[in-house]
Amino acid sequence: MTNILISGSSIAGATLAYWLRHHGFSTTVVERTAGLRPGGQAIDVRGAALTVAERMGVLDEMRGLRTTWRGMSMLDGDGNEVMRDTEGTYSGGRFDSGDVELLKEDLTRIVHDRARDGVEYLFDDTVTSIGQDGEVTFENSPPRRFDLVIGADGLHSTVRRLAFGDESDFIHHLGMHLCIFTMDNILDLENWQIWLRDGDAGLGLFPVRDNTQLKVNLGFHKERLDYDYRDLDQQRRLVAEHCGGLRWEAPRLLEAMWKAPDFYFDSMAQIRMPSWSKGRVALVGDAGYCASPLSGQGTSLAMVGAYVLAEELGRSLEGAFDRYESRMRPFAEANQALALENPGGPASDESVAKAKNAITL
Repeated sequence: MTNILISGSSIAGATLAYWLRHHGFSTTVVERTAGLRPGGQAIDVRGAALTVAERMGVLDEMRGLRTTWRGMSMLDGDGNEVMRDTEGTYSGGRFDSGDVELLKEDLTRIVHDRARDGVEYLFDDTVTSIGQDGEVTFENSPPRRFDLVIGADGLHSTVRRLAFGDESDFIHHLGMHLCIFTMDNILDLENWQIWLRDGDAGLGLFPVRDNTQLKVNLGFHKERLDYDYRDLDQQRRLVAEHCGGLRWEAPRLLEAMWKAPDFYFDSMAQIRMPSWSKGRVALVGDAGYCASPLSGQGTSLAMVGAYVLAEELGRSLEGAFDRYESRMRPFAEANQALALENPGGPASDESVAKAKNAITL
């Protein structure tokens, strides 16, 4: 039986694990964290990805946990409303689209629950080397040999670095940085989003968990910054420095940021590579073709990419990576283009509708 290692247990990795098991492969997943990653933003499952979710048997559960926004407001720097919309939101698009928006941590749990049986998990560990003969060494576990290794480990993929080279060769920064964290709903928002932009910085607020908590997004425009993406205090200082001039409720949000256990920060960037495979190694999701949260399509790309890769491997190992890339690359590029269409704002509804269905499963 073909033995496959997946690095990364988030949505791309868990979806791939499910479909590899479905096609009869022996699958191991290694994850750096000690368990499923908490936190994250509200994410969208759209177009072809809804087909993947339906075929996995998780679509009804996803719909049961979808967000229930009534609309959104845009504020000026002093907190005065300058625009409101009751037909859709920046985060999820139009309410009548048929797409499903839910919290990333909820979707991660749902997909992981479906992929858990029959899959081996190595938590609190990471890959440290990949040999040409398939021998993989780990930070904590003993070395093992795998027929194939799949990097599903995100924008800063370890597998990509080990197999393809330094991240700087493939990452394209989009001039924006964003942090996300959870705090108490101090504004008593009820199913209503708030957006504020002032100069080069801004914020977005989403009430979650029956309006008891807020998902806080703080962002700023800046060309590439040098920072340690594992040093959370350094990242918090960067956010405080670049968003410290925001008014309205921003000081209270920044104060809560320092206490948030699920703080996340990164640059908005895309991964563009001439090839997503090399020898016995391939990449899926953000590791190979990150579109950035600005596209609104990262989750859908992850789910569809995992499905297509597993399907091609299930057909025949010979040429599977080439067939996977041939099918997925036009879809990935169409969705990456969404992040570039309207800098500082969402892509048009027409562009999203075209891109989210730009592949046949």
